[in-house]
Amino acid sequence: MTYRIKVPPRTLPVDEAHLVSNLEHWLDGVRVYRGPLLVGAAILVLAAGIVGGVLWYDSQTMQKAQDLEREATLHYFTRPADDPKKSDTNLKEAVTLYKRIVEEYPRTATAPLAAFQLGNALVQANELDAAIEAYKRFVLMYGSNASLLGLVQQRLGYAYLLKGDRDQAAKAYSAVLDVPGALNRDHALFELARLEESLSRPEGALAHYQDLMKNYPNSPLANEAAVRLKVLEVKKSPDPAPASPAPPKKP
Repeated sequence: MTYRIKVPPRTLPVDEAHLVSNLEHWLDGVRVYRGPLLVGAAILVLAAGIVGGVLWYDSQTMQKAQDLEREATLHYFTRPADDPKKSDTNLKEAVTLYKRIVEEYPRTATAPLAAFQLGNALVQANELDAAIEAYKRFVLMYGSNASLLGLVQQRLGYAYLLKGDRDQAAKAYSAVLDVPGALNRDHALFELARLEESLSRPEGALAHYQDLMKNYPNSPLANEAAVRLKVLEVKKSPDPAPASPAPPKKP
């Protein structure tokens, strides 16, 4: 006697009435919450538009700042040495353009460099007070830019020296030593040592020269510091006692 093995169906019959009921419930829910859904969709579209607009505006702003910086730098570095009038015109144009970047586009990545170059250009124009203010403004606005901050403080020290204010120059040079990762600390130490020499304070000068030679032996200023150190040590050593006169010869 043979037996037939019943194989269960591979798929279950679909309850079409149940599916239709669920679809109707979903459509009813959509109709009920259509207003909030439309509002949410509109908000998403608006937010996307705002984000896109901001990104586009930032891109345009950055491009304008970069264009101004290139033009300013071209004027600044192409001043003809044989034409003082043209050189002065170029310098003034560079100052104007650097000022525009700092004032109109202060939050762009180009602004810190423009602020630094503005101070440098004003020093070249012998507008020392304006240059000092430009450097101070950099410190206030872009003090977190460690790669430029040390250079700005050094230039600020130069500007003060040109004005004859040695105390403020010393403070600016000392500030370089407090900038994490500053690459010009050797220059700051050298300038501090020279300041101490000019103020007839050899002990302070010796300390700065020794610090430079110890911590920055590969600096291009280390050899000059060594020479100055020897000169100061010679000046510091007491003069040898004068030789006693020879007794007169007996006749």
